[in-house]
Amino acid sequence: MSYQDQMRGIALELEEILNLDEIEAKVYLNLLRVGPVTASALAKELDIDRARMYRTVDKLVSRNIISITLSSPKLCMAVEPQEALKIALRKKEDEVNKIKKDGEAIIEKINSEISTKHGRNTPTFRVVQGRGNIYADIAQLIENSTDIVYISTTLEDISRMYHSIIPEKITISEKKGGKVRLLVEVDDPKLISFVKRFNASETKICKLPSKGRMIVQKDRQMIMSDLSGSKQSSSNSESDFSLCTNSSEMVSNIHRLCSLLWDTAQPLTTLDVKNYIEKK
Repeated sequence: MSYQDQMRGIALELEEILNLDEIEAKVYLNLLRVGPVTASALAKELDIDRARMYRTVDKLVSRNIISITLSSPKLCMAVEPQEALKIALRKKEDEVNKIKKDGEAIIEKINSEISTKHGRNTPTFRVVQGRGNIYADIAQLIENSTDIVYISTTLEDISRMYHSIIPEKITISEKKGGKVRLLVEVDDPKLISFVKRFNASETKICKLPSKGRMIVQKDRQMIMSDLSGSKQSSSNSESDFSLCTNSSEMVSNIHRLCSLLWDTAQPLTTLDVKNYIEKK
């Protein structure tokens, strides 16, 4: 794998871990590489509009990911990666604690004031916005499953899912007798390690019918997204949308498609990937 490919991979992972967009990740990594530098010099180095660079720097400063010196001219400095991770963890912990506290209070109010009625057998349909929200839905589907769940998606999406709670939920599902089957398209044997680390119960490679994301559990639920605009969505997680439904007809159709893909796919080994690429 080339140095450029490695940097792109690190940038993608950094975006997900620190909740950065594509430009912010590039700025942070470049500051780590070159050391203190002016915002204007950074804009020229990364070929980014100067006004946009100043806005990006201000945003990263406000989040304590970079700092500005008091010298003249002012220089931008990146905080150490370990400190950036601590900052991200503290922010997430504060968010989780607030949701837990406020959630418990509102549930108590609802239970005491409202008698809820649920149409449990009524098919539901909803559109979910934001990669974090979509991954949370996928994680919940897997955690509650004691059956086979199919995940069919792109290599880039798998790389992002690896840094979510989804791998942990796979382990929980397996302990209850569940299984996650991953279908992914791989064009380079060197990328096998990135797929294996996701730790799906079983993994196969095949030519996917689209650049989309399909997660389905038989007779239960389906989550589907269009990832054809992957370059755009990679820089803005909020541009990621998914359709989530328990409609028996839609779930059945997608489950049959994933089952068919699985039956015709190849096991994930270096030799099989090489053979698969050569046949393409």
